[in-house]
Amino acid sequence: MELSACGVRGTSGNAGVGKLTGGGNNGITMMRRLAATTVISGFVAVTPVSVFAANVNLNVADGPTQVAQSTMVDFNIPAQGLDRALTSFADQANLRLFFPSEGLENLTAPAIKGVFGVDAALGQLLSGSGYTWRFTEDDTITIEKVISDGETVLDPVRIEANAVKERADGPVVGYVATQSRAATKTSTPILETAQSISAVTADQIKDQGSQSVMEAVRYTPGVFTGQVGASNRYDYIIMRGLSENSIDNIYLDGMKMMGDNSTYSSMQVDPYFIERADVVKGPASVLYGRSSPGGLVALSSKAPEFEQKAEAEVSYGNRNQRAFAFDVTGPLTEGDRLAYRVVGKVDAQDTQFKYVEEERYVFAPSLTANFTDDTRLTVQAYLQRDPEGGWHNGSPAEGTLYPRNGQYISRDFFDGAPDLEKFDRVQNMIGYEFEHDFDQDWTIRHKLRYLSSSVDIDQVYQTGWSGTSNELKRSYYGGDETLRALASDNQLEGAFSSGVVDHTILAGLDYQHRRARANHWYQTASNIDAFNPVYSGSGVTFGAPYRKNTKELDQTGVYVQDQLAYENWRLSLGLRQDWLETTNLNRLTNASTGQDRDKLTKRAGLLYLFDNGIAPYINYSESFDPSLYNDANGDPIEPTEGRQYEAGIKFQPNGSETILSAAVFNINQDNVALYNSGTLAYDPAGSIESRGLELEARGKISENINVIASYTFTDAQYDAPGDSKDGKQPMQVPEHMASLWGHYQFMSGALNGLGLGAGVRYVGETWANAVNTQKVPDYAVLDFALNYDLAHVGLENLDFRLNVNNLLDEEYIASCYTLANCYYGAERSILGTLRYKF
Repeated sequence: MELSACGVRGTSGNAGVGKLTGGGNNGITMMRRLAATTVISGFVAVTPVSVFAANVNLNVADGPTQVAQSTMVDFNIPAQGLDRALTSFADQANLRLFFPSEGLENLTAPAIKGVFGVDAALGQLLSGSGYTWRFTEDDTITIEKVISDGETVLDPVRIEANAVKERADGPVVGYVATQSRAATKTSTPILETAQSISAVTADQIKDQGSQSVMEAVRYTPGVFTGQVGASNRYDYIIMRGLSENSIDNIYLDGMKMMGDNSTYSSMQVDPYFIERADVVKGPASVLYGRSSPGGLVALSSKAPEFEQKAEAEVSYGNRNQRAFAFDVTGPLTEGDRLAYRVVGKVDAQDTQFKYVEEERYVFAPSLTANFTDDTRLTVQAYLQRDPEGGWHNGSPAEGTLYPRNGQYISRDFFDGAPDLEKFDRVQNMIGYEFEHDFDQDWTIRHKLRYLSSSVDIDQVYQTGWSGTSNELKRSYYGGDETLRALASDNQLEGAFSSGVVDHTILAGLDYQHRRARANHWYQTASNIDAFNPVYSGSGVTFGAPYRKNTKELDQTGVYVQDQLAYENWRLSLGLRQDWLETTNLNRLTNASTGQDRDKLTKRAGLLYLFDNGIAPYINYSESFDPSLYNDANGDPIEPTEGRQYEAGIKFQPNGSETILSAAVFNINQDNVALYNSGTLAYDPAGSIESRGLELEARGKISENINVIASYTFTDAQYDAPGDSKDGKQPMQVPEHMASLWGHYQFMSGALNGLGLGAGVRYVGETWANAVNTQKVPDYAVLDFALNYDLAHVGLENLDFRLNVNNLLDEEYIASCYTLANCYYGAERSILGTLRYKF
């Protein structure tokens, strides 16, 4: 028998081989003690920001038994497994609790509701179980097994440490998060959320060597990240077969990023600066307003912590990639009142396309002030400049999918002009989050973020073959853009009971404003031989801008959500009203178009949580997503609207760090539009119905093995009567996808300190055109990782990582957007990183 410390709250699941639960905060001293001594399921806890120690005012002179009898608590513990019931008891009584790692998972505890003494409540929970309890410290209770002669048995090894409670938008140790705010905007166990969620943790991002958010989510079911192949300029994430606005479904700290996907001013966040990426599948407009019906990716920024720690790392890889990054955080005062964090990164590399580079500079300072135990303020800034933004263009299907004049275009082919190739993006964000607890049940939050960005772009790109020759025709497109945006979210969250039903209520008002000003140039350019390119000039003659626009968006939303709990039932209901106004001013003609709309969206979900950790659920949700794109007549296209029905099942075995999930869904998206390269506008394309199945397993299956596995089946079709696309599958939507990632850490012997990881990503066939006459072949890519703690060779606080993506250097077409643009997948990349912690 073995005991360990764990901070799982309520029925959110439980990690490791044993538990210690509780709440409160004993300050920096206890945090340092935790960092040095606490082991959570076999690894050292490194999330002191989430540490909560017991905070019960016990008089030792009175004796622990007397205190227990006199302490009255209002308990509300449903009938469930004894393992989970004891976790709920510790949380509600604000006590630390030790209990054995084995033997409890198959026992059932009765419901406890009402005001009881601690001893009376424990007596009821343990009645007939074969276990008893005793105080071993003033605020610590030890559960012990009774043997036949009346004595008790307890493993003598006990971890003396405070509980660690996972924060729903904070850091996670390992690959499995048990809490999330992304789907509900409240701290809710993933197991108890009636919606499909996949949480990508910082440990997973680090182990897999992800260099973008797009790369970080590529092992997630329901997600396709190969829309533009090897380009890293933007994060294109197609979810559940719905590709429209795939560049605009990323949220940061609970609010939309506020880029403009109708221009070149879309934003990125480097994954080094985030704690996690929660992928919420299906419509989420009830809480977030305008959003894709396929889902969203919710990023959580690194925030200040109240324990001093720091790291710096240097990286070097093939394609001359070189990077330096640092992350420093800690308290500024005693007493957990003021903490800071400073994160920075410099990164540059060549790309697989000739003459094109990527370069990035990021700095992100933040400050947290706990004015009182109930009032908190965090101020954050994210300042980024990308002087070189890589490449963002494709090549024709003829020459990539099949030969052109007996030849294939090289995957490193650059169809632009070296003297006229530029992408310079600046994006600066500053904001804050204020939070105040009125009491233990009611909290108010206010979030605000301001964005300022600019993009300067020059690009020469191919527009198709010239006759029967080997030459590609080319055009020039340039832009000078500025964008200013403001996002705010205000929330009131409360918990109360109505009879036997517990409620978590959330009411909110959010606001978004964005103003984008753009000047664009369009000219013809000289041809280029695709098989023997000569870069002697672009042949571009500059003139006046062909388009000068100022686009504005204002959205105000009011929403309410109620999460109800009755025994093992979980019901969530949500409603939102949006008012939205857009304008698009043509500054060449002074003509203006726009929309003034309002929309009511709804959501409902029902889940039943069995005592053994199985949780089946169903849900219905809606989405609303307006656009600033125009049709061929210059009029704004209709907003897309989505409706989803989803059913699924989740399973977290008691006492494990593994979550299994399965979901089936049916989404209808109306008012779909497709870009027409001939008119440089959008054409209506009817509706899309997307149905599918998603399977996911992620967890720690032994002390040193972590695994992530997923499978996706997607059946998406156009519903466009009278159109040639009717009944056809959209482009860039694989019918089948699967992935498997595993990481093994040696913990003894000659290889102690070495970790090895490997993964495979399979993407099935996709269609290269809207009428489904040309397919893109399926492909599989292998990834590899190695890490080593250099302390085992005498270099303390140093570790080394090696990441190889596309290990076998597979050459493949990631996808095609019509036969005019097909995108080669990323070639093999090798990156070594040396990190020093101090």
